[in-house]
Amino acid sequence: MHSYKFLLLLVLSTIIFSCKTPTDVVYFQDSQNLEKINSTNSFTPVFKVDDVVSILVSATDMDAARPFNLMQGASLPSPTGDIGASSGGNGGVEPTYLIDEEGNIDFPVLGKLKISGLTRVQIKDMLKEKLKIYIKDPIVNVRLKNFKITVIGEVSQPGSFTIPNERVTIIEAIGLAGDLTIMGKRGNVMVIRENDGVNTYHKVDLTSKSIFDSPVYYLAQNDVLYVEPNDARIKVSKGRDNTIGIVLSVVSVGLAALALILR
Repeated sequence: MHSYKFLLLLVLSTIIFSCKTPTDVVYFQDSQNLEKINSTNSFTPVFKVDDVVSILVSATDMDAARPFNLMQGASLPSPTGDIGASSGGNGGVEPTYLIDEEGNIDFPVLGKLKISGLTRVQIKDMLKEKLKIYIKDPIVNVRLKNFKITVIGEVSQPGSFTIPNERVTIIEAIGLAGDLTIMGKRGNVMVIRENDGVNTYHKVDLTSKSIFDSPVYYLAQNDVLYVEPNDARIKVSKGRDNTIGIVLSVVSVGLAALALILR
């Protein structure tokens, strides 16, 4: 009789507690074993208004290159392209420029240059062409200094992250933020991107392999990645999750009463 009671209680408990809706937490669910996905995505950063850019000019004749470096004492790259030769006592300091509201920088000797909307390679080619008048075989190094992305919402470590190599995917950004919490909606992650003062919103599904073909798979500078909370998290935050406690209390009382009846 005791074994019958125990079995009945076990069956009832299993039925009750298995009624919870499982949280969808698995990434790339529709991918197959050893499947090859040829992504058509490519990404090259484009310089924008308010970007901070470092530009170093060098040549075989370092004295000829010196006037084109904004800060005296900046470390100048050697003719091989490596930073090493210094023009003064401020080794390691890079000349930097802020792109103004019109997309220009004020470059030494050359004056105002419009670089917003251009890639790193395009800027280097433009500068080399202009510098040929003054320098033989100029070498130009261009870097975007403020490439950062922000991850907020249901992640373990929300915050802003500086990306030194100017290239980061959504998956890598989530890794930097410590992955999604169990309360994050993996099927509805939003990327907010600003272009010329206009915000665009892209939603991606981390549970599907289609994310690899998303136009925002590679994040751009200043992108914001927002992970939406699931319904359970919203209920908790609004103090409306008492239903679970009530149900569990009722179940406990019911099981206790049933045990007394079957005694």
